[in-house]
Amino acid sequence: MPATASKPATASKPTLKVLYGESDEKVLAAHTAEFKKAGHQVTTAQDRNAVQEELKRGSFDLVILGATMSKDDRHHLPYMVKRSHKNTKVLVCHAGTRHHEVDAAVDSGMSMGFLLDKIAGLFQPAGR
Repeated sequence: MPATASKPATASKPTLKVLYGESDEKVLAAHTAEFKKAGHQVTTAQDRNAVQEELKRGSFDLVILGATMSKDDRHHLPYMVKRSHKNTKVLVCHAGTRHHEVDAAVDSGMSMGFLLDKIAGLFQPAGR
């Protein structure tokens, strides 16, 4: 056999295709940089309409609805995500109550590390 360098078949951490929505441009930019640093492929959307447009264009592993989006957007967009992409997970920041279409929720005051751990937990195989 020829000696060739080979790459591992899978990375140690899965790269997720993420749609991240916020209403505040500065928050969107700062958090997007952190998600990319963690190895995720991130598409950004600055408001509800932009989130809806991105959902029409493609599919995602995860949709994150940030704390600066309106309460109505954080409530209604999970329905739209699940209607068009039933296997896409939805994480909502600053969620006051549990929503049946939301796979995970975090308080807006949590650290980026906590948020990244929560995301990783969403994609762990069952039983781990």
